[in-house]
Parts: sequence; structure tokens; C-alpha cells
Amino acid sequence: MDTIFQHFRKEEHGFIEQVFEYKRYVEDFYAPKLLDFLDPRQVKIIEAIIGKNEDVHFSVDGAFGGNVERVRGMLYPSYIVPVKDDFQLCVLGVRYASKFVQLKHPDVLGALLHLGIDRTKFGDIRIDSEMVQFVVAQEVADYVRANLTTIGKSKATIIEVSEQQLIGESNDPWLESVVTTSSLRLDTVIASCYPSISRQKAAMLIEAGRVKVNYTVREQNAFELQEHDLLSIRGVGRLVLLSIEGHTKKEKIRLKIGKMERK
Repeated sequence: MDTIFQHFRKEEHGFIEQVFEYKRYVEDFYAPKLLDFLDPRQVKIIEAIIGKNEDVHFSVDGAFGGNVERVRGMLYPSYIVPVKDDFQLCVLGVRYASKFVQLKHPDVLGALLHLGIDRTKFGDIRIDSEMVQFVVAQEVADYVRANLTTIGKSKATIIEVSEQQLIGESNDPWLESVVTTSSLRLDTVIASCYPSISRQKAAMLIEAGRVKVNYTVREQNAFELQEHDLLSIRGVGRLVLLSIEGHTKKEKIRLKIGKMERK
């Protein structure tokens, strides 16, 4: 296990130990282990731990299909072929006065957290011009239906959504590109990926608490990024480090990124 730890951040070691416990559970009891919702970084950590293990397999489902960010995971023995129902997901929709108010992602996220629901119990939130939909673990679905009556300043009615009614993928695709950067420091990578943002401005955004990495606010400019980290920069957009592609002749780091800019 020590060999695994050296490849990941110290703060991720607790999660790694948990994954090993789940893996042992599957091996000892020869039964599946359903996990909570995972962010992209956590998915990559589990994939690295499980690898090509012949006895324990790993699958995910985010209910919406396609380009899903947060997914519910499952570790299971080789004799099982998981189906959609095994992930125990429920997609809920919000009816509200969409002619008079337009709900946004932070409104919905804030309302769910205000109910006291842990972030690991719900997945992606999708919004179109008339409907809001989000996916939750089945064990909290009834609680959400009964208690989520207001989102932002709008009254809300929660309904269950069928697979045929799901909102499709966002119209804002992740635009992939390759950039070069002198280091993997948070401020340096942001400045390298956004030509309009200097390193000084990037530092100001970070120190002001406007930058999240894997859904956690990071206020240290020197925080070192790794593959599959997801950045959210308030007022700017979102950024994911898809892969580290090596070095240029001038010893700069070549990064493959996905970028979604705020409109």
C-alpha cells in the first residue's frame, strides 16, 4: 500500500485506505459494495488501485449517461454483471415558475446542501430553459421530495423523472486543447490555460477563494495539480487536466486540457 500512497496527495490517503477496505470486503464476502458519489479524481484513484484485478471489478453510473461528472461507483466480484438498478439512483426534477425566474446550478446545489444532505449523496445537476434535474442516491430521495420546497427565491415542486425525460448533455462542450506550462502550480496552470489571466491575477483569484480543485476551495498558489484534477474558477469557467503529455525541448510541461468557459 505504501507504494500506492507515494503517487497521490497526502490528503487523499484516507480515501485510498477506504477503497482498500471496500476491496477486501468484496474479496472476503464475495459480494458487491455500492459506494457514494465520486468526483473524477476519486474515480481515477479507484481505477489505479483496482487496475486489471481479476477478482474485483469497478463500474460507475451517473444516471444521465454521456458526459457525466459525478458518478456512483460499485466494486463487485467477477461473477456479477451490474445493471442500472444496482446503482440505486433516482433522478428528480424541479417544477418552478420558469417564466419569471431562471434557476442556476449554485441555487440548486445550495438548496440541497441546506437540507443537510452530504455532497456524496447526489450527483450531477442539469438545467435547461424550463426544467432542473438532479440525481440522488435512492436512500435520500424521499427526504428530498418531502423537504425541498424552495430553491433560491422560487417555490419548487419535486417530481421523479423517467429515463425518457432526462435532459441531454450540456450545450457547452468541453473544448480540448494542448497547452504548455512551466510548472504544475495552481496559479501557473491557470495563467497558462487562460491567455487573459496573468499569473498575478490567477494568484488573486486563488487567494480570494474563487478557485476550487475537485470541489474543494484551494487558497494556496503553490498547490500542485495532478492528472484528472477538475478546476472551477468562479466567474471564469471550468478546467480539467486530462493528461500530462510530457515535456517540450525547452523543458516546459505539455498538458492536454478540457475547458468550459463561462458565457
